[in-house]
Amino acid sequence: MILDSKVAVIYGAGGHIGSAVARAFAREGARVFLAGRTQANLDEVADDIRSNDGDVDTAVVDATDEQAVDEYVDIVVEEAGHVDISFNLIGYGDVQEPLLEITVDDFLQPITTAMRTQFLTTRAAARHMIEQESGVILFFGGDGPQTFPGLGGFKTALDAIEGLRRQWAVELGRHGIRVVTLKTGGIPESIPESVSGMEEIASEIEDETLLKRAATLADVGDVASFVASDRARSMTATEVNISCGALMD
Repeated sequence: MILDSKVAVIYGAGGHIGSAVARAFAREGARVFLAGRTQANLDEVADDIRSNDGDVDTAVVDATDEQAVDEYVDIVVEEAGHVDISFNLIGYGDVQEPLLEITVDDFLQPITTAMRTQFLTTRAAARHMIEQESGVILFFGGDGPQTFPGLGGFKTALDAIEGLRRQWAVELGRHGIRVVTLKTGGIPESIPESVSGMEEIASEIEDETLLKRAATLADVGDVASFVASDRARSMTATEVNISCGALMD
């Protein structure tokens, strides 16, 4: 198990992607601390992990609250002894509308939320990782020239996250801390069933790939586990592209 003895904190762990990553990390031997805003969703993921003999804890945490995040990570380290992996996968509350039609507040919402939460959760983990001279910070989304109309501030938020990731990588590298982004071209399984035209959207995602299939939630969990492990110890300040060729580097 490539994450044996590792301690991982996952924010947004009750969502589709967060829960997939949590299950994968636990399966690879990590002790996982699941943070989110809805206890029932966290409990569902935790019960599944425990049924497979995984080591898991849950906590309701607002990942945009500075004090709450700092205190939570302190509690994790006090209980587990260290923190090795931090992965923030919360939603940004984006409103997706054309730029000519969207309000300034709705445009800025995902950008402001993304910057605040990713800064806070990374800083809280990094303070402890610096003491142990090791650790991995994972980001999700990625940037690049590809985009689509009608995304509001969402794509801009992803670009901003990558700027933040680069800055953290530069400042934390000398402490042995790696910072890496995983990016996909979209994951059909993560689209809520309530979304109008879900099947058409999923088909469009697959058609945009070179392999004519999209990344799955299991793919995200598997790749994240590898990147967070010591087998990827030389990998930092970069993106890992699991878009099946939808995003070309």
